[in-house]
Amino acid sequence: QLQLVESGGGLVQPGGSTRLSCGASGSTLPYYAIAWFRQAPGKEREGVSCISSSGGSTNYADSVKGRFTISRDNAKNTVYLQMNSLKPEDTAVYYCAARLVPVQRMCVLSVSPYDYWGQGTQVTVSS
Repeated sequence: QLQLVESGGGLVQPGGSTRLSCGASGSTLPYYAIAWFRQAPGKEREGVSCISSSGGSTNYADSVKGRFTISRDNAKNTVYLQMNSLKPEDTAVYYCAARLVPVQRMCVLSVSPYDYWGQGTQVTVSS
């Protein structure tokens, strides 16, 4: 059973940066595609970025392209989301999610394929 725990986030000024981490336990991360989602109050959960199980393919929401970077370190069972040039509209609870992919496949940013979820971490962008 895979378990995910997010860390990082907090209060960041507009234009600032932060890095979120998603640590995995209970299984080995190389078998999973990982995605970051976010949900602001009153809004639907949206996919932010994802990375394939091999790390060879990534996907980003248009709203974060050029500002966010997803990466993974399978040796540490950890996935990161580097967030630069943050805007107030980036304020949300950010969730790490995973799905088992025995065969290499491109990652997706839809919610339904992901089976395992972290507890979420708050990112607030405000001056």
